[in-house]
Amino acid sequence: IKNSPVRCPDDKAEKEMMSLIDQVKEKQDTLGGVVEAVFTGLPIGVGSAMQWDRKLDGKLAESLMSIQAVKSVEIGGGKDTAFAFGSAVHDDIIVSEGKITRSSNNAGGLEGGMTNGEPLVVRVSMKPISTLMQPLPSVDLATMTPADAHIERSDVCAVPALSIIVENVAALTIAD
Repeated sequence: IKNSPVRCPDDKAEKEMMSLIDQVKEKQDTLGGVVEAVFTGLPIGVGSAMQWDRKLDGKLAESLMSIQAVKSVEIGGGKDTAFAFGSAVHDDIIVSEGKITRSSNNAGGLEGGMTNGEPLVVRVSMKPISTLMQPLPSVDLATMTPADAHIERSDVCAVPALSIIVENVAALTIAD
């Protein structure tokens, strides 16, 4: 991802993303998006199943939701698990190569507030940048009359920058 302007590991998706950003820029509009970060090699038991203020999923949600323009945080299957049967969502415990592991990772590496040894998968959604090159209608607070919003920035999509922030905020939270 470090060689991708939009920090995307998939070449085809990268081209589609860059094309969409260019199209939206021509329309003088903005885009949001989703960042997925995966952390591997975490030991089992980081976090707490008993203390509400030490549950890793809660700590991650708190820290990641505190990032500017973030509107949602998901772990593992996230909101999609709400629309599936338990038999399709819960990760079977199996033995593979003499080690206890899971047959899938729908929990995203976290169960009961603690890491379970599987990769920790978090997704963060960001809203589109508020300032448009074609300003939205607003109000002049001094005169209480209609006015256009100010143009304060010229970028279209801050999601690639968000990916770096998500990696670091999540890493600091996990380390804590």
